[in-house]
Amino acid sequence: MRARRAGLATGAALLLLLTACGSHGDNTQSPAPASSTDLTHLQKLVKDAESAASSAESDMARE
Repeated sequence: MRARRAGLATGAALLLLLTACGSHGDNTQSPAPASSTDLTHLQKLVKDAESAASSAESDMARE
């Protein structure tokens, strides 16, 4: 359960960074939005993290 939460939290943090969400000062320019390639890569990372978390949960349940 912890591994899944950690994977989801990591994915959410990466998503925020890649989509340039966050606070910006009035004098700063916003970064360019993430490209579709970046988002596709992020989605793969999140899927892999969820898969790893699921496998870890299954392993823990067997023990």
